[in-house]
Amino acid sequence: MILVTGASGLVGSHLVKELSRNTKEIIALYNSSKPSKDLENLANWHQIDILDICALDEIFKNVKQVYHCAAIVSFNPKEKNKIHHLNIDGTKNIVNACISNKVEKLVHVSSVAALGRIRPGEKINETMSWSEETSNSEYGKTKYLSEMEVWRGFAEGLNVAIVNPSIILGLGNWNNGSTAIFKNVYNEFPWYTLGSSGFVDVKDVVNAMIKLMDSEINGEKFILNGWNLKYQEVFNAIAKNFNKKLPSKKVTPFIASIVWRIEHLKSLFNNKSPLLTRETAATALTNVEYDNYKLLAAIPEFNYSNFEESIQRVCDELKMKYQLK
Repeated sequence: MILVTGASGLVGSHLVKELSRNTKEIIALYNSSKPSKDLENLANWHQIDILDICALDEIFKNVKQVYHCAAIVSFNPKEKNKIHHLNIDGTKNIVNACISNKVEKLVHVSSVAALGRIRPGEKINETMSWSEETSNSEYGKTKYLSEMEVWRGFAEGLNVAIVNPSIILGLGNWNNGSTAIFKNVYNEFPWYTLGSSGFVDVKDVVNAMIKLMDSEINGEKFILNGWNLKYQEVFNAIAKNFNKKLPSKKVTPFIASIVWRIEHLKSLFNNKSPLLTRETAATALTNVEYDNYKLLAAIPEFNYSNFEESIQRVCDELKMKYQLK
Protein backbone atom coordinates (compact mmCIF):
# COMPACT_ATOMS: atom_id res chain seq x y z
CA MET A 1 0.00 0.00 0.00
CA ILE A 2 1.43 3.38 -1.07
CA LEU A 3 0.27 6.69 0.39
CA VAL A 4 0.78 10.12 -1.21
CA THR A 5 0.11 13.37 0.63
CA GLY A 6 -0.63 16.54 -1.34
CA ALA A 7 -1.71 14.21 -4.14
CA SER A 8 -3.70 16.82 -6.09
CA GLY A 9 -0.77 19.26 -6.28
CA LEU A 10 1.84 19.64 -8.99
CA VAL A 11 4.23 16.91 -7.80
CA GLY A 12 1.59 14.74 -6.13
CA SER A 13 -0.68 14.51 -9.17
CA HIS A 14 2.15 13.52 -11.50
CA LEU A 15 3.37 11.03 -8.89
CA VAL A 16 -0.05 9.36 -8.64
CA LYS A 17 -0.19 9.01 -12.44
CA GLU A 18 3.23 7.39 -12.58
CA LEU A 19 2.65 5.09 -9.60
CA SER A 20 -0.69 3.94 -11.03
CA ARG A 21 1.15 2.35 -13.97
CA ASN A 22 2.49 -0.38 -11.68
CA THR A 23 0.16 -0.50 -8.67
CA LYS A 24 -3.53 -0.06 -7.91
CA GLU A 25 -3.10 0.23 -4.14
CA ILE A 26 -2.59 3.98 -3.82
CA ILE A 27 -4.07 6.14 -1.07
CA ALA A 28 -4.09 9.75 -2.23
CA LEU A 29 -4.61 12.53 0.32
CA TYR A 30 -5.68 16.08 -0.48
CA ASN A 31 -6.89 19.02 1.57
CA SER A 32 -8.71 21.71 -0.40
CA SER A 33 -7.88 21.16 -4.09
CA LYS A 34 -9.90 18.23 -5.43
CA PRO A 35 -8.25 15.83 -7.89
CA SER A 36 -8.87 16.37 -11.60
CA LYS A 37 -11.16 13.91 -13.39
CA ASP A 38 -8.27 12.09 -15.03
CA LEU A 39 -6.91 11.25 -11.55
CA GLU A 40 -10.12 10.15 -9.82
CA ASN A 41 -9.92 6.46 -10.77
CA LEU A 42 -6.18 6.09 -10.27
CA ALA A 43 -6.22 6.01 -6.46
CA ASN A 44 -8.36 5.89 -3.34
CA TRP A 45 -8.85 9.59 -2.60
CA HIS A 46 -9.36 11.00 0.89
CA GLN A 47 -9.82 14.62 1.90
CA ILE A 48 -7.76 14.99 5.07
CA ASP A 49 -6.08 17.79 6.96
CA ILE A 50 -2.61 16.50 7.86
CA LEU A 51 -2.85 18.52 11.06
CA ASP A 52 -5.61 16.07 12.15
CA ILE A 53 -3.59 13.43 14.01
CA CYS A 54 -6.49 11.03 14.58
CA ALA A 55 -7.53 11.03 10.92
CA LEU A 56 -3.95 10.38 9.84
CA ASP A 57 -3.46 7.47 12.23
CA GLU A 58 -6.56 5.75 10.85
CA ILE A 59 -5.64 6.22 7.19
CA PHE A 60 -2.04 5.01 7.69
CA LYS A 61 -3.01 1.48 8.69
CA ASN A 62 -1.36 -1.13 6.38
CA VAL A 63 0.59 1.58 4.50
CA LYS A 64 4.14 0.50 3.55
CA GLN A 65 5.51 3.46 1.58
CA VAL A 66 4.79 7.17 2.01
CA TYR A 67 5.53 10.07 -0.34
CA HIS A 68 5.07 13.33 1.56
CA CYS A 69 4.37 16.03 -1.05
CA ALA A 70 1.93 18.22 0.91
CA ALA A 71 3.16 21.74 1.65
CA ILE A 72 2.27 25.37 1.18
CA VAL A 73 4.58 27.29 -1.12
CA SER A 74 4.07 30.93 -0.25
CA PHE A 75 6.18 34.06 0.08
CA ASN A 76 3.26 36.16 1.32
CA PRO A 77 4.07 37.56 4.81
CA LYS A 78 0.37 37.29 5.70
CA GLU A 79 0.58 33.49 5.45
CA LYS A 80 3.56 33.06 7.78
CA ASN A 81 1.61 31.22 10.50
CA LYS A 82 -0.23 29.09 7.96
CA ILE A 83 2.91 27.81 6.24
CA HIS A 84 4.60 27.18 9.58
CA HIS A 85 1.72 25.01 10.80
CA LEU A 86 1.26 22.97 7.63
CA ASN A 87 4.88 22.61 6.55
CA ILE A 88 6.41 21.93 9.96
CA ASP A 89 3.63 20.55 12.17
CA GLY A 90 2.11 18.69 9.22
CA THR A 91 5.44 16.98 8.50
CA LYS A 92 5.83 16.13 12.19
CA ASN A 93 2.42 14.41 12.10
CA ILE A 94 3.31 12.48 8.94
CA VAL A 95 6.59 11.29 10.46
CA ASN A 96 4.85 10.23 13.67
CA ALA A 97 2.18 8.35 11.71
CA CYS A 98 4.92 6.57 9.75
CA ILE A 99 6.70 5.50 12.94
CA SER A 100 3.60 4.36 14.83
CA ASN A 101 2.32 2.37 11.84
CA LYS A 102 5.71 0.84 10.99
CA VAL A 103 5.94 2.33 7.50
CA GLU A 104 8.85 0.86 5.55
CA LYS A 105 10.07 4.12 4.00
CA LEU A 106 9.27 7.81 3.70
CA VAL A 107 10.32 10.01 0.76
CA HIS A 108 9.92 13.66 1.75
CA VAL A 109 9.65 16.50 -0.75
CA SER A 110 11.59 19.48 0.58
CA SER A 111 13.00 22.34 -1.50
CA VAL A 112 16.30 23.94 -2.44
CA ALA A 113 14.97 26.86 -0.37
CA ALA A 114 15.86 24.75 2.68
CA LEU A 115 19.54 24.92 1.68
CA GLY A 116 19.79 28.72 1.75
CA ARG A 117 19.90 30.55 -1.58
CA ILE A 118 22.09 33.53 -0.78
CA ARG A 119 25.59 32.16 -1.37
CA PRO A 120 27.44 34.50 -3.77
CA GLY A 121 30.01 32.65 -5.87
CA GLU A 122 29.15 29.25 -4.38
CA LYS A 123 27.49 26.30 -6.06
CA ILE A 124 24.85 25.03 -3.65
CA ASN A 125 24.99 21.36 -2.65
CA GLU A 126 23.41 19.02 -0.11
CA THR A 127 25.96 19.79 2.63
CA MET A 128 24.51 23.29 3.02
CA SER A 129 21.48 24.27 5.06
CA TRP A 130 19.23 27.20 5.77
CA SER A 131 20.40 30.00 8.08
CA GLU A 132 19.37 33.57 8.70
CA GLU A 133 22.39 34.73 6.72
CA THR A 134 21.82 32.52 3.66
CA SER A 135 18.08 32.89 3.17
CA ASN A 136 15.57 35.68 2.61
CA SER A 137 12.63 33.30 2.72
CA GLU A 138 10.29 32.35 5.55
CA TYR A 139 9.16 29.48 3.31
CA GLY A 140 12.76 28.23 3.17
CA LYS A 141 12.89 28.28 6.95
CA THR A 142 9.76 26.12 7.20
CA LYS A 143 11.16 23.60 4.72
CA TYR A 144 14.42 23.42 6.67
CA LEU A 145 12.56 22.84 9.93
CA SER A 146 10.32 20.25 8.27
CA GLU A 147 13.49 18.39 7.23
CA MET A 148 14.51 18.39 10.90
CA GLU A 149 11.31 16.47 11.66
CA VAL A 150 12.23 13.90 9.00
CA TRP A 151 15.74 13.53 10.44
CA ARG A 152 14.19 13.08 13.86
CA GLY A 153 12.13 10.23 12.39
CA PHE A 154 15.30 8.75 10.90
CA ALA A 155 16.95 8.85 14.33
CA GLU A 156 13.95 6.92 15.67
CA GLY A 157 14.39 4.15 13.10
CA LEU A 158 12.35 5.34 10.11
CA ASN A 159 13.88 4.77 6.67
CA VAL A 160 13.90 8.11 4.83
CA ALA A 161 15.08 9.97 1.76
CA ILE A 162 14.68 13.70 1.14
CA VAL A 163 14.56 15.46 -2.21
CA ASN A 164 15.26 19.16 -2.67
CA PRO A 165 13.82 20.20 -6.04
CA SER A 166 14.66 23.55 -7.60
CA ILE A 167 11.88 25.46 -9.44
CA ILE A 168 9.57 22.74 -10.76
CA LEU A 169 8.20 23.10 -14.29
CA GLY A 170 5.15 21.05 -15.19
CA LEU A 171 1.43 20.95 -15.93
CA GLY A 172 -0.50 22.25 -12.96
CA ASN A 173 -2.81 25.05 -11.87
CA TRP A 174 -1.28 28.03 -13.62
CA ASN A 175 -2.97 30.46 -11.23
CA ASN A 176 -0.48 29.64 -8.50
CA GLY A 177 2.82 27.95 -7.81
CA SER A 178 5.63 27.63 -10.31
CA THR A 179 3.22 26.93 -13.19
CA ALA A 180 2.13 30.58 -12.89
CA ILE A 181 5.37 31.41 -14.73
CA PHE A 182 3.76 30.03 -17.89
CA LYS A 183 0.61 32.10 -17.40
CA ASN A 184 2.57 35.32 -16.92
CA VAL A 185 4.55 34.70 -20.10
CA TYR A 186 1.41 33.74 -22.04
CA ASN A 187 -0.17 37.05 -20.94
CA GLU A 188 2.97 38.78 -22.27
CA PHE A 189 4.20 40.07 -18.93
CA PRO A 190 6.94 42.41 -20.22
CA TRP A 191 9.50 42.24 -17.39
CA TYR A 192 12.53 40.01 -16.96
CA THR A 193 15.49 39.94 -14.58
CA LEU A 194 19.13 38.99 -15.04
CA GLY A 195 18.91 36.67 -12.06
CA SER A 196 19.29 32.92 -12.41
CA SER A 197 18.14 29.79 -10.64
CA GLY A 198 17.76 26.06 -10.97
CA PHE A 199 14.85 24.45 -12.79
CA VAL A 200 13.65 20.86 -13.05
CA ASP A 201 10.95 18.97 -14.96
CA VAL A 202 8.19 17.61 -12.69
CA LYS A 203 8.51 14.25 -14.47
CA ASP A 204 12.16 14.10 -13.42
CA VAL A 205 11.20 14.88 -9.82
CA VAL A 206 8.67 12.05 -9.80
CA ASN A 207 11.05 9.61 -11.47
CA ALA A 208 13.81 10.38 -8.95
CA MET A 209 11.42 9.98 -6.01
CA ILE A 210 10.24 6.55 -7.16
CA LYS A 211 13.80 5.36 -7.79
CA LEU A 212 14.84 6.53 -4.31
CA MET A 213 11.85 4.81 -2.72
CA ASP A 214 12.65 1.52 -4.45
CA SER A 215 16.37 1.71 -3.64
CA GLU A 216 18.35 0.76 -0.55
CA ILE A 217 19.28 4.43 -0.06
CA ASN A 218 18.44 5.58 3.45
CA GLY A 219 19.16 8.72 5.46
CA GLU A 220 20.21 10.81 2.48
CA LYS A 221 19.03 14.01 0.77
CA PHE A 222 19.35 14.94 -2.88
CA ILE A 223 19.10 18.15 -4.90
CA LEU A 224 16.88 17.65 -7.95
CA ASN A 225 17.95 20.17 -10.57
CA GLY A 226 17.93 19.70 -14.31
CA TRP A 227 19.25 23.04 -15.49
CA ASN A 228 20.89 26.20 -14.07
CA LEU A 229 19.49 29.02 -16.21
CA LYS A 230 18.79 32.74 -16.34
CA TYR A 231 15.14 33.58 -15.74
CA GLN A 232 15.22 35.40 -19.07
CA GLU A 233 16.21 32.19 -20.88
CA VAL A 234 13.26 30.34 -19.38
CA PHE A 235 10.79 33.16 -20.11
CA ASN A 236 12.00 33.41 -23.70
CA ALA A 237 11.67 29.66 -24.29
CA ILE A 238 8.10 29.67 -22.96
CA ALA A 239 7.17 32.76 -25.00
CA LYS A 240 8.47 31.16 -28.22
CA ASN A 241 6.42 28.00 -27.61
CA PHE A 242 3.31 30.08 -26.94
CA ASN A 243 4.12 32.31 -29.93
CA LYS A 244 4.02 35.36 -27.64
CA LYS A 245 6.17 38.47 -27.33
CA LEU A 246 9.43 37.98 -25.47
CA PRO A 247 9.82 39.94 -22.22
CA SER A 248 11.70 43.12 -23.11
CA LYS A 249 11.91 45.28 -19.97
CA LYS A 250 14.78 44.60 -17.57
CA VAL A 251 14.02 44.75 -13.87
CA THR A 252 16.67 46.61 -11.89
CA PRO A 253 16.97 46.45 -8.08
CA PHE A 254 15.46 49.96 -7.88
CA ILE A 255 12.45 49.04 -10.01
CA ALA A 256 11.94 45.81 -8.04
CA SER A 257 11.95 47.73 -4.75
CA ILE A 258 9.20 50.01 -6.04
CA VAL A 259 7.07 47.21 -7.50
CA TRP A 260 7.02 44.99 -4.42
CA ARG A 261 6.01 47.96 -2.26
CA ILE A 262 3.17 48.82 -4.64
CA GLU A 263 2.05 45.19 -4.65
CA HIS A 264 2.13 45.14 -0.85
CA LEU A 265 -0.12 48.21 -0.67
CA LYS A 266 -2.53 46.73 -3.22
CA SER A 267 -2.79 43.51 -1.22
CA LEU A 268 -3.84 45.49 1.86
CA PHE A 269 -6.89 46.75 0.01
CA ASN A 270 -7.90 43.82 -2.22
CA ASN A 271 -6.98 41.07 0.27
CA LYS A 272 -5.20 39.10 -2.48
CA SER A 273 -1.68 37.68 -2.42
CA PRO A 274 0.76 40.18 -3.96
CA LEU A 275 2.29 39.25 -7.32
CA LEU A 276 5.69 40.26 -5.94
CA THR A 277 6.98 40.40 -2.37
CA ARG A 278 10.25 41.61 -0.88
CA GLU A 279 11.41 37.98 -0.76
CA THR A 280 10.50 37.07 -4.34
CA ALA A 281 11.92 40.34 -5.66
CA ALA A 282 15.27 39.64 -4.00
CA THR A 283 15.25 36.02 -5.22
CA ALA A 284 14.54 37.05 -8.82
CA LEU A 285 17.62 39.29 -8.84
CA THR A 286 19.94 36.70 -7.29
CA ASN A 287 22.19 34.40 -9.31
CA VAL A 288 22.02 30.89 -7.91
CA GLU A 289 23.55 27.64 -9.14
CA TYR A 290 22.80 24.14 -7.85
CA ASP A 291 25.00 21.04 -7.92
CA ASN A 292 23.05 17.95 -9.05
CA TYR A 293 25.98 15.51 -8.96
CA LYS A 294 24.97 13.54 -5.84
CA LEU A 295 21.79 12.03 -7.30
CA LEU A 296 23.43 11.23 -10.63
CA ALA A 297 26.20 9.41 -8.78
CA ALA A 298 23.77 7.53 -6.52
CA ILE A 299 21.45 6.47 -9.37
CA PRO A 300 23.64 6.21 -12.52
CA GLU A 301 20.71 5.15 -14.74
CA PHE A 302 18.84 8.39 -14.00
CA ASN A 303 18.95 11.18 -16.57
CA TYR A 304 17.41 14.65 -16.60
CA SER A 305 15.13 15.73 -19.43
CA ASN A 306 16.11 18.05 -22.27
CA PHE A 307 15.16 21.64 -21.40
CA GLU A 308 13.65 22.60 -24.77
CA GLU A 309 11.62 19.39 -24.94
CA SER A 310 10.29 19.87 -21.41
CA ILE A 311 9.21 23.46 -22.08
CA GLN A 312 7.50 22.45 -25.32
CA ARG A 313 5.64 19.59 -23.61
CA VAL A 314 4.39 21.72 -20.72
CA CYS A 315 3.27 24.51 -23.07
CA ASP A 316 1.39 21.98 -25.22
CA GLU A 317 -0.26 20.47 -22.14
CA LEU A 318 -1.32 23.92 -20.90
CA LYS A 319 -2.71 24.81 -24.33
CA MET A 320 -4.90 21.74 -24.18
CA LYS A 321 -5.94 22.20 -20.54
CA TYR A 322 -6.90 25.86 -20.89
CA GLN A 323 -7.89 25.70 -24.58
CA LEU A 324 -5.33 28.31 -25.53
CA LYS A 325 -4.89 29.55 -29.06
